[in-house]
Amino acid sequence: MVDKLILPAEVKVCATCSYWDGERRVDGDMKVVVVDRECLGECLVQEKIKHGLHDIRKECGCIWEDLEPDSAAQGKVA
Repeated sequence: MVDKLILPAEVKVCATCSYWDGERRVDGDMKVVVVDRECLGECLVQEKIKHGLHDIRKECGCIWEDLEPDSAAQGKVA
């Protein structure tokens, strides 16, 4: 059995970035991302394989982007 992790979508790790092409399940209503603890995927910006839980806050070559669709983000009032 593989351990699953539930992450808030705003946590800055690869698995919560729209440029990460790994296996995950996104719940838009709850704003969470569900991944396997050992998940790997390709960073489409850096063209490298990255662990889904890789913390990107101190990574200079990263362009982390929220998973929220553009249409939902545009509908918000600041």
